Order: sequence, then C-alpha cells, then structure tokens
Amino acid sequence: MAKKLPKRSEDYSKWYNELVVRAGLAENSGVRGMMVIKPYGYAIWENMQAQLDRMFKETGHQNAYFPLLIPQSYFAKEAKHVEGFAKEAAVVTHYRLRTTADGKGIEVDPTAKLEEPLVIRPTSETIIWDTYRRWIQSYRDLPVLVNQWANVMRWEMRTRLFLRTAEFLWQEGHTAHETREEAIEEAERMIDVYARFARDWMAMPVIRGVKTPTERFAGAEETYTIEALMQDGKALQSGTSHFLGQNFAKAFDVKYLSREGKLEYVWATSWGVSTRLMGALVMTHSDDNGLVLPPRLAPIQTVIVPIYKTVEQRQAVDAKAREIETLLRNRGIRVKYDNDDKYKPGWKFNEYELRGVPLRIAIGPRDVENGTVELARRDTLSKEIVPVSGLDERVEKLLESIQHDLFQRAKDYRDAHITRADSFDEFQDILETKGGFVLAHWDGTAETEARIKELTKATIRCIPLDMDTCEEGRDMLTGKASGRRVLFAKAY
Repeated sequence: MAKKLPKRSEDYSKWYNELVVRAGLAENSGVRGMMVIKPYGYAIWENMQAQLDRMFKETGHQNAYFPLLIPQSYFAKEAKHVEGFAKEAAVVTHYRLRTTADGKGIEVDPTAKLEEPLVIRPTSETIIWDTYRRWIQSYRDLPVLVNQWANVMRWEMRTRLFLRTAEFLWQEGHTAHETREEAIEEAERMIDVYARFARDWMAMPVIRGVKTPTERFAGAEETYTIEALMQDGKALQSGTSHFLGQNFAKAFDVKYLSREGKLEYVWATSWGVSTRLMGALVMTHSDDNGLVLPPRLAPIQTVIVPIYKTVEQRQAVDAKAREIETLLRNRGIRVKYDNDDKYKPGWKFNEYELRGVPLRIAIGPRDVENGTVELARRDTLSKEIVPVSGLDERVEKLLESIQHDLFQRAKDYRDAHITRADSFDEFQDILETKGGFVLAHWDGTAETEARIKELTKATIRCIPLDMDTCEEGRDMLTGKASGRRVLFAKAY
C-alpha cells in the first residue's frame, strides 16, 4: 500500500508539496525553480483555460500573441514598472554557443553578443504598448481588447510548485480605451469575471478589493484583487486587474485622434491569472487522503472500476460497465472506465481518491445480477448502493451537488476565519492562534503598513469591496484616526 500523505494539521507545507507530486499534477525539473506540469495537472489547467477563455470572449476580448523577448530599453521607458520587476528579470545577452577549445564542452560564444540585451518577459506591458502605438491612430481604433495566453519568467529565489515558480503559465489581458471611465469600468469588469470563475468553477470563495498604493502592480494607478483563504489560514492573491491610467501610453507615445479632432493619450488596463490557481485549487478543497476536485474542473468526473474473479464474471461486468460508460458519456459527463487488469480494485480506489475524482462507480458480478452499482463520493467519502436505472441522471445531479457543497464548505471556513481586531495585541493573538483574515483599522500610511508587516509578517490584502467596512475608529498600532477597516492576513 502506498505511503500516506503527511497530515495537513502537522505539516501543511509538506502535505501540499507531496500531494502535488503524488497526485500527478507537477514535479520539479532539472532547471532550478521551474516545474514540469504533468498531463493530469495540465488537463485541469486546460479546463480552467477553456472556461476563462469563453468568459473573456463573451466580454468582447480577442486572443493574440506577443514576443517572449523584450528589448531592455523598453523597460527604461516606464520607471515604476521596471523598478517593480528589475530584481526578477532574466536577461539574454548572447545568441550563440560554440565548442570549447578542447572539443569536449560547450560555451557561450563571446563574439555573439547582442547589440542590446533582451529581457525574458516578466509581463508584457512594454512590448504590447510599443505595438499598440502602431495599431492606434484614431478613436475609431478603440477600444483594443486583447488577451494573451503565454508563459512568463520571474527569477524567484524561493519557489514552490504552482504557487511561486521562476517560469509559470498565465493569461494577461491588455486593453486600450478612449476615456478614463471606460478603462476603470474594464478593470472592474475583469476582476468580476475572475471572482465569478473562482466561485462557479473553482468552488472557491474570494473577497474582491483594491490594493493599497504599496501593494499595487508596478506602474498602475489602481489594482483590483481577489483574495482567497487557504485551509492553513493564509491568504492567496488569486487574480488581479489593473487600471494603468495613461502611464504606458505616455511612455510609448500611444495617442489617438479624438472625436473632437485633438490628439489624446489612450487609457489602459491589464489583468491576469496564472497557474497559481492550481495551487489555490489544491489548498482550498483537498484533504489528508489526497486531492478533492470540483466536478466542473475535474479531468475525470466519474470513474468506473470493475470487480471480478473469473473470465465469465469479467465478461458480464465489462458489458454492463461499458453500457454505463456510454450512458454517462451521452450525458456529457467526463467518464473513465478503468479496466486495466494490471492493478487490483483496491489500488484503483486509493489512486482515484488521491487524484480527487469526484465520483467512483464500482460494479461486480452481484451488482450485474441485481441491476445496481456502488456509488462513492470523493468529497464526503460516503458510499451507497444505487440502481443502474436512472444512474446517468443521478450522477449528473450528484456532480452539481458536490460542486455546490465544496463551495459552501470553503465559504463556511472562510467566513469563520474573518475576525475583527481593535487592538494590536488582539491582532497578533488572532494571527498566531486562529489565522485567517483580520479586519482592523489602518491610518492609511505606508509607514504603518510596513511596520505591521515587519512586526507580524501580515500584509494588507485589500480594501474590501464585498463588505461594508466603513466606520470611524483608531489605527490599532498608532492610534491615529481611521475611516474604515481593511483586510489583513499572512499570505503566500
């Protein structure tokens, strides 16, 4: 029998790392800080990508693709932006290798130095806005609503599979607008798209909010965020949308002829989510037995496992199992019939439990005789014997029920871990003994924000949009006046 996973309550970090590897989602590669996403993990990402892509296109966006390598000089045009990514930038300086003098190795050819270093994209604002300068001439060319599915590189020193890697997959939307109001509306629309996706597909409750100036995206005038709470009481920023104002338009001289015949700078947004959502999915729902996947994102929604001893039994069970497989597939259910005889049913039960398949159907000779199957739920680990008649409808309803129940369970946990604090001692105690989100007053200064982070490692996750936090009070650390509470947490 396979070794059990570490318990979440004993070592959450070890539990997460082992689960990601043993469930076949990803593994570390031969390149420091970079991961291999395995087929099962990539199938989940594909399901996420497909739904998000539909939602983007429903809101009028089109996909495009821009270069991986960006001239270093482009970053110098937007000072705040380059400052935000300079420490994480990976730079290409040469374009050729050569054999060493002894003929036994390979080295960089020093004569093949690039005229200008090229930065491997940490994000694509600079190369995209240089492109938009050629695309946009008049108000008739606006809005530009473009999204890109791509990989990016940020040379992280401390990495963890999916949550923080030097290279990761993501989408990044980049839009251009006539007016400030249109751009703000776009930024808010897209954070709402992310919140709906998290709720309806990931079964993950999130809090929408705006970042403090200190926590904003480099070069943005406003950053909107969705913040989720993991089972260890830490927050995870799960998606962001940025109102960029005219900063990039001015940096790259992107102007349009207005309806009044004047040259104006365009207004911009950018927004993105990444494979970090995979980590969020694992940590929001999974347990000590393995993955727990929401049915809408699960690569396999239902698995059928046959049980038999003799050749005659196998034939009878196989015929009925294939009948059930066809029935479910015709309902649009992603079903797998695992008739691989290299593994025993008990091994398969454990394997699909580890991989988080929402429903398992077991069928043996007695079930064939009785017209029944055993139906097991992954989320509750409950089992029941049910008739084959009407099984397709029952499975369809159960999958919806599991999707709903997972969201409700995560929401109940999240809501139970939102706590108000009025003093700094109380704030520290909540962080150490309970964890989760803490609603507390803040005097609005970067100095106090930095001091709280230094003392507790907690940061302001957002100024919430989903809850009424406006009230007069006093900053818990400085005692200065405050007009509202903000959301603090320790975070990934």
